Amino acid sequence: MTASCRFGIGRNGERAVSLDNIRVVLVNPLYGGNVGSVCRAMANMAISDLALVGPERLNMDEARMMACHATDILDNRTEFETLHSAVSDCGVVMGATARKGLYRQHAKSPREWAAKALEAAQCGKVALVFGREDNGLMNDELALCTQIIQIPTCEEYPSINIAQAAMICCYELFVANGEFKAPEEKSPESRSEFRERMFGMWRETLLQIGFMKDDKADHMMLGLRRILSRGTLTEDDVKILMGIARQVSWSASRSNETVLSNGEPVFPRESKEGGI
Repeated sequence: MTASCRFGIGRNGERAVSLDNIRVVLVNPLYGGNVGSVCRAMANMAISDLALVGPERLNMDEARMMACHATDILDNRTEFETLHSAVSDCGVVMGATARKGLYRQHAKSPREWAAKALEAAQCGKVALVFGREDNGLMNDELALCTQIIQIPTCEEYPSINIAQAAMICCYELFVANGEFKAPEEKSPESRSEFRERMFGMWRETLLQIGFMKDDKADHMMLGLRRILSRGTLTEDDVKILMGIARQVSWSASRSNETVLSNGEPVFPRESKEGGI
């Protein structure tokens, strides 16, 4: 049965492929907790088609607990006796392996394969295949894969938990598909005139509290400007910094004005005038 072409509009406004055509296949999973964790990872990345090959004696209560709010993926899973039957309707079959060797030299990272997977998912099923927790995929199973995925890791410890591997692969597809858009800063970048008012307030405040002397003020203010220039200063940022300077100045003036009869300072109450 051929899957229909599916498109949508990604969050960045570009044409996006429906991730409904992505199937995650787990071969002989050993632990229910891992299966549930894979369900949760899939739900995070808008992928819902889960296939299990030869699941035996899985603790489904553990799987359900680890799936958290992704139990619908677990409940709607399909089960197969062989990997061949699980991927029979898939055009592209990508198998994940940590092993290296002669017939694995064409392996690529999930990021490198993401575009290929999404292109194939436009009009057909794409399988992401993960092997057993202890032994991975066998050679005959890897032979069914049209592409091989290797997740970059340090050479000393290349093995990755199956749920973590599934999350990495699904994440790369989700991002490459334009599904994610970083939040935008609502406050505009501060105007130069507004920033200069703020720096002027801090100059007077730092002089007032004795942090710097007149002859060192220009030098110290260059340091402060350098610190605050390492990132974008929005108008809201500048308002907060101006409010802090105003409150520090008010507090310093009050503490200099009032002392107890025994000479100890009276700490000023919170100012109602020192807000932003």
